[in-house]
Amino acid sequence: MQNLQGNTINLRALEPEDLEFLYQIENNASFWEVSHTQTPFSKFILKQYLENAHQDIFEAKQLRLLIEEKSTKKQVGLIDLFDFNPQHQRAGIGILIHPDFQQKGFASEALSILISYSFSHLNLHQLYANITLDNAKSISLFTKHYFKKVGIKKDWILSNGKFKDEILFQLIKD
Repeated sequence: MQNLQGNTINLRALEPEDLEFLYQIENNASFWEVSHTQTPFSKFILKQYLENAHQDIFEAKQLRLLIEEKSTKKQVGLIDLFDFNPQHQRAGIGILIHPDFQQKGFASEALSILISYSFSHLNLHQLYANITLDNAKSISLFTKHYFKKVGIKKDWILSNGKFKDEILFQLIKD
């Protein structure tokens, strides 16, 4: 993949050596609400996932990239395109930064790179993001990158016995 480099980070395909990082992220219950996960993943299942992660976005309908700090080569997070629909030229986008690396600008730079890649290389017309109403950091991140709030899904996410509203944001290519 080309053009997936920023000033401080690279976005790259997942590699077998990312197993431990992926295991930490996928089994951190504090992320389950945003990833719609309900149970932990075994290393065996994640290893199988990594073995099949080479599938093309047009085949898999999703793309998961690792966010890597350039200077240290440390894994700092993941950014995904999901629900990829080439017919309608759209995809959902999600991002997760490991708590140790939050508030350092990595999410903003990764989002900027993936937006550019999506519009120029994948020929998408729009991206969307689903963000719970109480996730101020994500709302701020996506609105900074010109995503517009287009609707609210009432009582959409059940979390800790309470329903939360989820906001739908869109970024439509000019």
